[in-house]
Amino acid sequence: MEEREETAAGPAAAGEAASDAAEVDAAAGDAADVRAVVAGDHAAFERIVRRWQTPLVNLAFRYCRDRGRAEEMAQDVFVKLFRALATYRGDSRFSTWLFAVAANHFRAQSRRHSPEQVPLEAIAELQDPSTAHGVLEEADRREIVRRSVSSLPRRYRDAVLLFYFFDMDLAAASAALGLPEGTVKARLHRGRGILRRKLAGTAVTGPASQKA
Repeated sequence: MEEREETAAGPAAAGEAASDAAEVDAAAGDAADVRAVVAGDHAAFERIVRRWQTPLVNLAFRYCRDRGRAEEMAQDVFVKLFRALATYRGDSRFSTWLFAVAANHFRAQSRRHSPEQVPLEAIAELQDPSTAHGVLEEADRREIVRRSVSSLPRRYRDAVLLFYFFDMDLAAASAALGLPEGTVKARLHRGRGILRRKLAGTAVTGPASQKA
């Protein structure tokens, strides 16, 4: 049994090692490209855009729930980044700094164009009553989780998005939000509780309702 468990853990460990290596490569690439842009090589900024465009659009979409507007919001962030790149001191990973700039911009935009707050009743209606034992199609499952997260109060939604959907650790999420780690941890705890209650009647559990 022990030997079989070690064998089964092998691919998972290899996958984690590959993921860690990819993160290191991306961080090194970011650092090199930032230095190049600051030195006058503006073409290097195109590599930064290619590397981070999809994550930023996805984050923006979580705030506005409109793909076209999310792309525009991400583009605005890249303009801000380009103008402010010389101020990046390298105290944290470039990705943490980037997400801090992005989260601040997206929050400001969402205050001006507040997304529709989805009531619990609408979330529950997404469950197909004809499905045996409340088992949902994967698309329905994702939609319920997405709507549940979108309906969170902003202070909880920001923390949940960065920590659970963009795999930031507590320190990185705190840096991105400009808040103490204790505050972010409390907001995550509160956000998880709200999500658990929202998802309790839908036979769905999302990452934010499972992760301790």
